[in-house]
Amino acid sequence: MLMKIRFWGIVRVMLGLLVGLSLAQVSRAATTGPSNNIGFSVSAQLPKNQVNTAHTYFDLQLSSGQSQTLKAVIYNVTNRDIQVKTGIHTAYTNGNGVIEYVKPTTVFDPSLKLQIGQLTRVQGKSVVTVPANGTKVVTAQVKIPKTAFQGTMLGGWYFEKLTEKVTSEVKGSMNVRNQYSYVIGMKYSLGKTPKPALKLGQVEPKVVNEHQAIVADLRNVSATINQNLSLTTTITSKATGDVVKTVKKASVQLAPNTVYHYPLLTGTSALKSGHYQLKMIVKGQSQRWVLEKDFTITASAAKKLAHQSVENKGLNSIWLVVAGAVGMLVIGGLLAGLVFFLRKRRRDE
Repeated sequence: MLMKIRFWGIVRVMLGLLVGLSLAQVSRAATTGPSNNIGFSVSAQLPKNQVNTAHTYFDLQLSSGQSQTLKAVIYNVTNRDIQVKTGIHTAYTNGNGVIEYVKPTTVFDPSLKLQIGQLTRVQGKSVVTVPANGTKVVTAQVKIPKTAFQGTMLGGWYFEKLTEKVTSEVKGSMNVRNQYSYVIGMKYSLGKTPKPALKLGQVEPKVVNEHQAIVADLRNVSATINQNLSLTTTITSKATGDVVKTVKKASVQLAPNTVYHYPLLTGTSALKSGHYQLKMIVKGQSQRWVLEKDFTITASAAKKLAHQSVENKGLNSIWLVVAGAVGMLVIGGLLAGLVFFLRKRRRDE
């Protein structure tokens, strides 16, 4: 059981899953018991085609054209009824290089042909009521189409406890909404696991979280999990041959058939307009890829990115301070001159 706590102005508690040490294995997810300190929990009812019964998530061996009903139990250990929202999402690699099971996305790599979020549907309403000190069984229907697909699919069955809306305010205080959620991991395996295959997609300058960056799209075009990858990336000027940026990143996880939008922050030394080459060396447990891509930063793009980034905002602030100081000096000089002129005029009169 792994509990992951995030703070975004709210407290989100989630039992999630991370990719384990094996390319064919994902880690434990959710909880197996009804007792905890946040009022509810969930557990998967593992079916007969569970690959490893030691796993608490759905680790299923499926076949072309197969249909199956999955069940999960929601436990309510409070003295009042609770409402829980549930949904199933396809896993992908997020901007931090970690496999994301909870937050959904609408943009996937073109190599992704089958999605758990489309093949598995929650039966009934998406919001269910769990009675006080009771349980609720929820079901989901899996429908695998007739397909020649072989490999792995990843996803997550997400459960969020809905809280009551705040109806009053206290002067001088801040209302904080707590969100409590769980996710049961879902891993479907069909046929044989293919060999890992990585490609380098689009490379372009962008503003990421108000910082200038070169974003390189690292694509996993194979239906297999890639984990514990180390990336060494260099950006070279095509005009001079000089290396202008080197970035290293470890412990990258790539979900099957996903694209990792890898942001390489350039800092205050933003790249100028020109032609560049990006070279990325990716190392896995037993694989090594050397990926290269040429890209261009136009003068207009460089100017636009500099204007939008926080680095340039800092410079603008400095210039505003300088301009303000100069303006005060000018105004002060004019006032002093005016006073001198008026005094001189009075003496002359």
